[in-house]
Formats: sequence, C-alpha cells, structure tokens
Amino acid sequence: MKKLLYKNLNARQQENYNFTKVASTLADYGYNCLRLSELADFIALHFDGSHMMIQLKRRWTIEKKYLGKSIYICVIDFINEHNIYIYNHDEMVRECENQNRYTNTGAWIKNGGYSIKSRYGSPPKGFDNLITTLG
Repeated sequence: MKKLLYKNLNARQQENYNFTKVASTLADYGYNCLRLSELADFIALHFDGSHMMIQLKRRWTIEKKYLGKSIYICVIDFINEHNIYIYNHDEMVRECENQNRYTNTGAWIKNGGYSIKSRYGSPPKGFDNLITTLG
C-alpha cells in the first residue's frame, strides 16, 4: 500500500479526502457524518441528538448564500498539523459586522462572499471565541 499525496489528487478526490479526514476526527467527539447532495456537504449527527450541517471549505469563508441556513463551515489547515476549524457561519458574519471587518468589502457587497487564505493556513485573528479547533 502506498500513501497518497494530497496535491496529486483532483478536486473531487480532494473533497472526498477532506470529508473522510473531518468525519474521522468528528467521530472522536461522538459524531456520525453522512454526505448530503443539497444545502451542505454533510451532516454531523451527535449521539445526544444534536447535529451540524457542515460545508467544507479550503479557507476561512463567509458567503451570503449560507445566511439563515444553520450552516457550519469546516476548514482543514494542511499547514499547521492538519488542524480542523469549525464555526457557525451566521455567528461569524455577525461578528464580522460587529468588528467592521470583511462585510464592508467589495467582495462581500458585490459578489456575496469573502474568504481568506492565511499565510499560515489558520483563520484570521480576532475570532477565536467563535472557532472550534479540532486536532
């Protein structure tokens, strides 16, 4: 058996890889993950009955199309030991508005979204209270 290189995978293979990595990590926290075809990439069902609708992203992201849909965003940080970051999208947008960051940009106003690919792979500073880091 030969270990694969993520960079050699096509986009669909990378998405499947990312789902499997996240699902495996969330299993350690009591979640069972099921792929979806609409609304979000997958649903994470907790043994206590709670759930999260999760959208996988390659970078920290906010998008108007996710507003009001109870979506969580999940980002895998391939630079910093494969940390996994999860945050409630609507709470993040509200905090961006409170801090007057990102929601006042042309990308958000005209294109309906804003994303950041950090130099170090982690989310932007100032939102630590909203982001859960799984390692």
